[in-house]
Amino acid sequence: METHLAARFLGTPAGEEAERILRACVHCGFCTATCPTYQLLGDEKDSPRGRIYLMKQVLEGATPTLSALHHLDRCLTCRNCESTCPSGVQYSKLLDIGRDIIGTEVRRPRREAAVRTLVRRVVGCRPLFGGLMRIGRALRPVLPAAVRAKVPPVHHPVGQWPARAHARKVLMLNSCVQEAMLPAVDRATARVLDRLGIQAIVERKSGCCGSLPFHLDDEPAGLQDARRNIDAWWSHIEAGAEAIVINISGCGAMVKDYGHLLRNDPVYAERARHIAGITFDLSEWLSRELAQYRPAMPLKPQRLVFHPPCTLQHAQKIRGVVEDMLTIWGAELQPIRDSHLCCGSAGAYSVLQPDISQQLRTRKLDNLEHSRPELILSANVGCIAHLGAGTDTPVMHWIEWMEQRLEVGGMGITRSSWADTHWPAAAP
Repeated sequence: METHLAARFLGTPAGEEAERILRACVHCGFCTATCPTYQLLGDEKDSPRGRIYLMKQVLEGATPTLSALHHLDRCLTCRNCESTCPSGVQYSKLLDIGRDIIGTEVRRPRREAAVRTLVRRVVGCRPLFGGLMRIGRALRPVLPAAVRAKVPPVHHPVGQWPARAHARKVLMLNSCVQEAMLPAVDRATARVLDRLGIQAIVERKSGCCGSLPFHLDDEPAGLQDARRNIDAWWSHIEAGAEAIVINISGCGAMVKDYGHLLRNDPVYAERARHIAGITFDLSEWLSRELAQYRPAMPLKPQRLVFHPPCTLQHAQKIRGVVEDMLTIWGAELQPIRDSHLCCGSAGAYSVLQPDISQQLRTRKLDNLEHSRPELILSANVGCIAHLGAGTDTPVMHWIEWMEQRLEVGGMGITRSSWADTHWPAAAP
C-alpha cells in the first residue's frame, strides 16, 4: 500500500512502524472473511481493511473524526484477520497506533468518556473490583439481569493455595480481574504445579498486566503497569524463577508484548524483552511438564467442548495444545463450527459494545452447544464469564477440569528420563 506520512509523523517511532505495516497490506480483503464485526454489520469501515484505510488517512494528514474513532472502537482486537492475512500485516499494532493518535485528538462525548474511565478505574483496581464482586455475589438473586450477567457465581469450592515450597519456582500474575471473578482458577493452577514439584509465586507488588488501560484510552498507564510488573518480578527472576506462567490468555498476550511495547524505553527495553521471552501461557508450560505422564488408571470419558480464546489462538498462536492435553486425560472433545471466531467478550468490549457482543455470544454458544456437551471449557476469564452468562451449561477454565482429572486418575510416569521434559531455569 503506497503511503505518504504527514510531516508530523515522519521519523517518529509510531510513524515508522505504521508505515511499515501499511506498506505490507495489499488490499486483498481476505481479512473481511473472518472479521466478526464485518460479518455482523456489513460495513467496510467495520472491517480490518476499512479501518486500515481510516488510519492511513489520518497518518497522511486527514483530520481525525469521532466517526473514525467509533469504527476503531468496534474492533474486538480478536486478531483473526492476522491469522487470515497472507501478507502478514500486523493489524493489531497498527490499531494501537491509530487508537492512540485518534483518541488523543478527538474529544469523546462526555458520557462515553466517563463510562470508559469508570471501567478502567474500577476494574483495574483490584481491592475495589474484588469488593464490588463480593457484594454482587451476595445480592445476585435480586440484581437486574444485565448486572447479574457480569457477576459469575462460584460453582464449586475455591480450595486452598498449596503450602509446600519447592526448588523449582515460577511466577504467576497478581491479576486484577480473575481473582475477583473466578477465584478458583489461580488456586487450581498452583495446586497442579505443586503436584509437579513447582512452586507458584504471586508477587503482591505486581498487578494488572496493563492491557485494560492500554486499550481504554490510556496507553501511558498501561505501559506504567508493565514497568511496575517488571520491577516486581525482577528479583524473583534473579533468584532463579524459571518463567512467568499465565493462565489468562489475554494477559499472557499482553505480557508477551512487553518487549515490543517498551522497545524504545532506555531503562526498561532490555528487561522487557527478557520478561517477554520467559512468559508462557499455562498450556505451553504444562504440556511440557505433563509430557511424561498419563493417567495411572482408566478415566471415564467426558463429553466436552473447548472454546479457544482469540488471545490464545490468534494473538499467541497457540492451537491444539490444550485440546491435546484434554484428550489425553479423558475428554471427548466435540467439533465446533467457526471455532476461530470471537465470542464477543474481548476485555471491556462486552460492557462498551453490548449489542454486538451479545450477538457474537449467541452465535458462539449455538456452535458450542450444538453437540450437547456436559461442559464448556476455555482459557480466558473474560470468555468464561461472558459465555457463562448466556447458558445453563457449566463453563469453566480448563485447568480446573485438569486438576479434577489428575486427582481421580493419578499420574503414571511413561518416560524414564525427566531430562526429556525438564525446562532449565532461564538466566536473567
